Amino acid sequence: MTTAATAALLLALAACGKSHGDADAQAQPQAHVSVVTLHAQAVPVTVELPGRVVAFLEAEVRPQVGGLIERRLFTEGAEVKAGQPLYQIDAASYKAARDNARAALQRAEATIPAAQAKAARNAGLIAQNAISRQDYEESMDALAQARASVASAKAALEAARIDLDRTTIRAPISGRIDRSTLTPGALVSASQSTALTAIHQIDRVNVDLTQSSASLLDLRAAVDAGHLVSREGGVPVKLRLENGTDYPLEGRLEFGESSVATGTGTYTLRATVPNPRRVLLPGMYVRAIVEEGTAPSAYLLPQRAVSRNARGEATALFVRGGKIEQVVLGHAREHGNNWLVTQGVRDGDALVVEGSQQVRAGDAVASTTVTIDPATGKVRAASRDAAAKDAQGAQDTKDTKADHAASSAATRT
Repeated sequence: MTTAATAALLLALAACGKSHGDADAQAQPQAHVSVVTLHAQAVPVTVELPGRVVAFLEAEVRPQVGGLIERRLFTEGAEVKAGQPLYQIDAASYKAARDNARAALQRAEATIPAAQAKAARNAGLIAQNAISRQDYEESMDALAQARASVASAKAALEAARIDLDRTTIRAPISGRIDRSTLTPGALVSASQSTALTAIHQIDRVNVDLTQSSASLLDLRAAVDAGHLVSREGGVPVKLRLENGTDYPLEGRLEFGESSVATGTGTYTLRATVPNPRRVLLPGMYVRAIVEEGTAPSAYLLPQRAVSRNARGEATALFVRGGKIEQVVLGHAREHGNNWLVTQGVRDGDALVVEGSQQVRAGDAVASTTVTIDPATGKVRAASRDAAAKDAQGAQDTKDTKADHAASSAATRT
């Protein structure tokens, strides 16, 4: 083969290779992503706090008089009413004391008629100057002392009646009663340190919650900046139990303490929650979802669409002008299956929810709008089918272009 022929062949091969390269470059399709359209909305902002259940009312039962316990009058673990008899203490000595006080009252009352008569007689005589002033005053003093003795005897009788009544120990409040610490035959004394039992009112309960002081400062800053509108009136509280289930009844936040614990840097909130079925028991651990307020203009981004950069900032990919743009999400916080964002997002933005692994910032892309199931955070099945059809159409177009490019190159060669 001559040199000229060889050169011509090399030029032809180079032209063929170039044609193939140009065809491949022209046939390279855009990446395909699925997006959701974001719109600003008013979103209630909640915070989840740990807490412990506390009885709404709690009373320890102790004797107010001493003696032997004769009977226990309640069933352990049952519901009792205020004033219901719980224990009976031997009352024989207290009955005797009452009878003695009654007799003393009768004795004191018996002196009144004679003292009154003498005082009345002396009052008439003193008017006639028939007796001395001293005799008159002594008779009046005797009458006053007799009346005082009657009053003292009445008080002693009332005290004896109270002590006798206290031999029947009654429930101070309504609620569920615990086990008895003593049995019949035990000797008790007035106001002893050991409680006989305890009663807890739990048809409604208190829940003591703890929150860090830093969170309180962030909340106030968000309200002052207008990012959060505080709720007026009662603040609702929902509970999540230890087994992960949601408690069906809603409570209300009652108050927050006025100081921060120096050891932990937290302060305590108290909520009151109805408990008609006695599901919540004192000492039980719960998680409380407290509504802090409302973000008046916020966006909810699915968790699947949010990631973090090397600086730990929350970021997301958006399709703007047909190209991928990575945006840092300021003040992003978790909100159920979503992220609540108030900065970095514009109304009508197209958020990438599928296909983000195949694209980078600045890439030109084709997008399909889908919807997200709010309960699961997943792309709805119908939208996923539509996206799959679009992706298949893009693949078919790619294959067709590649076939045409190959045919054209072969023809030219």
